[in-house]
Amino acid sequence: MRHFAIVGSGPAGFYTAEALAKAYGDQAHVDIIDRYAVPYGLIRFGVAPDHQSLKAVSKRYDKVAETEGVGFIGNVTLGQDVSVAELLDLYDAVILATGAPHDRKLGIPGEDLPGVVGSAEFVGWYNGHPDFADLDPPLDGAEVAVIGNGNVALDCARILSKTRPEFDGSDIVNHAIDALDGSAVKTVTILGRRGPHQIAMTPKELGELGHLDASSPVVDGADFPPLEADEALEPGHRKSITILREFAATAPDPAKPRRMVFDFFAKPVAIEGDGKAERIIVERTELDDSGAARGTGQTYAVPATLVVSSIGYSTPPMDGVPYDERGGKFRNDGGKIADRLYAVGWARRGPSGTIGTNRPDGYEVAELIAAAMPGGSDGEKVGAKGLRALLDLRSVEPTNFDDWRRIEESETGNARPGSPREKFVRVADWLGALGR
Repeated sequence: MRHFAIVGSGPAGFYTAEALAKAYGDQAHVDIIDRYAVPYGLIRFGVAPDHQSLKAVSKRYDKVAETEGVGFIGNVTLGQDVSVAELLDLYDAVILATGAPHDRKLGIPGEDLPGVVGSAEFVGWYNGHPDFADLDPPLDGAEVAVIGNGNVALDCARILSKTRPEFDGSDIVNHAIDALDGSAVKTVTILGRRGPHQIAMTPKELGELGHLDASSPVVDGADFPPLEADEALEPGHRKSITILREFAATAPDPAKPRRMVFDFFAKPVAIEGDGKAERIIVERTELDDSGAARGTGQTYAVPATLVVSSIGYSTPPMDGVPYDERGGKFRNDGGKIADRLYAVGWARRGPSGTIGTNRPDGYEVAELIAAAMPGGSDGEKVGAKGLRALLDLRSVEPTNFDDWRRIEESETGNARPGSPREKFVRVADWLGALGR
């Protein structure tokens, strides 16, 4: 038997497990290891709670987890409970699928003021991530700013703009929906350094903004290049720009009390306030010949008592693993980090692509491994048996997929009417559901 360890149970981890199981059949055992007692990573903690159709991909991952020769080992933290070197001693290959959970810094004065949060923190807060359950973002002000022009920025702006009934059918956690229901927010300003043509927002996410119960999108038509410039865009991107142009041509609905303002060509240069965030100082930009944003020297203030920064993510460094500081990912060559050590997903590529992008990525790395390690080993590696023995010596009690099913059953049973589940937001509650 070959033994493989995949660290991380998000999309990249599960697709890689699926690929390895297909490549080796009954000649390999694949263990998906995660720091949490529950699987799915980005699907559980990152995908917006009102996008249940996207979360449904977890059903595919369920089938992978139920495949003969695939195991889930949760509640195990790499670097704390076990090291990469120890995993390499136990497994034929180790694949890092740890994602990019850390927010990139803005690098401007005032970003450490209270009221400034990263989108990973904010998304984690409303999605029930145990690291951010106590975030308590200030929602008592009328003005919020979201920095970034990608889909995560849109998710944050949309969640801030919805009414309580609009969350019916979602799995937003109770502490977040209660706080948002009492929010004083009236205006959410989305700041982007460049113009509409340079956004990384997809049509579905943009289109939703035109159908919110209490908020109208506001776009300045003067920010667009001539209409004929849209013809050069890729079809999906052109559709996004068409939606933005429609927003620009439509007056805000006076019956809706909230506004979502798109402020393009706006580069944050400082966050100011008396002991907390109160405003963002923004420099107006323009595009140079290469399409990059350059400052014009003109500055203005955008009021904001909550600032959500959504400018990208990075993979945390790990002892003994080469790291690309600039790219915020593990240094690798086509997914290979070193002998028998690989990376997939955002840990390999950096934070880019969609959930589906991780499937060909995982299969590509699985093919690399299969080429380097044909089926049938010398029997030296002991895999899960050795890992569980090591964890037992360290008083670490791992969870398996059956344990996750019991946790899931408890979360489903605790759901408010209309919601698929009410997530536990504490590690102790996960383990408590298992009687531990």
